[in-house]
Amino acid sequence: MKLLISRRLPESVMAEAEARFDVTCRSVTTPMDHEECVAALGDHDIVLPTLGDAFRAEAFAAVPKPRCGLLANFGVGYNHIDVAASRAAGIAVTNTPGAVTDATADIAMTLILMTARRAGEGERMLRAGDWTGWHPTQMLGLHLTGKTVCIVGMGRIGQAIAHRCHHGFGCRIVYVNRSAKAVDMPAEQMEMADALGCADVVVLATPGGADTHHLMGAEAFAAMQPHAIFVNISRGDVVDETALIAALEAGAIAGAGLDVYEFEPVVPEALIAMENVTLLPHLGTAALEVREAMGRMALENAIAFAEGRDLPNPV
Repeated sequence: MKLLISRRLPESVMAEAEARFDVTCRSVTTPMDHEECVAALGDHDIVLPTLGDAFRAEAFAAVPKPRCGLLANFGVGYNHIDVAASRAAGIAVTNTPGAVTDATADIAMTLILMTARRAGEGERMLRAGDWTGWHPTQMLGLHLTGKTVCIVGMGRIGQAIAHRCHHGFGCRIVYVNRSAKAVDMPAEQMEMADALGCADVVVLATPGGADTHHLMGAEAFAAMQPHAIFVNISRGDVVDETALIAALEAGAIAGAGLDVYEFEPVVPEALIAMENVTLLPHLGTAALEVREAMGRMALENAIAFAEGRDLPNPV
């Protein structure tokens, strides 16, 4: 079967793919545009897409009789794929849950600690040669231990973040989720405004898509406490960046830590200029063993499809 890989994966994964399929791999690292997606649906049996590849309804509509039977997405998030349109075209969609959980939770903790303790600001000051030595009131930040952390989205990743915050830092956990979750720690489900209002740290860990677009907007930021920090490791468009910038500029919240952006890879200059904002270039799963595990999981879905077996990770 012909397999298209939208962007080159770790070499061990590429070798496994090439041993099993007739592989074509794009030579660029940018997302697939509409025309590329249309061609992929017509020319390949399986496509292994990832973040940002434009498999919208228009792409499926342009290929009435697609050759492709599976989009084996590399990543747990799949908001770049119109799943309903894909299914209507007879094309299954899979993803890679589980493989990304711990790595993404670790990045959330990185952002929480960096923002709370002003680590990015401090490093920039030191590198610029502006540090004049220690004193008792220098760069006072937020002490994480014992604080209240609100997790918005209590799926695998949200629970992993809550686990780290509670067991590692003694934090009280409150969460916002469509349904109650059975977890191995004290955690209280609350309505959105109440949870945001009592939290010292708010972490966004929801899936992307139409249902969560701009979930964190002006009203949500207004509900937060002025000393609280906001962290996003979900998808960029779950946050109204204009509202986030306004909240930061007005002092409605104390800071933010971001790994994803609404119009990625474009990052607003206003955010770049703010010392109380930690910015990472979408590093959530950026560890070799994690990307290898994601690639193997995507290949397992592709191989199951090729062999006519049930898909391990259908969306």
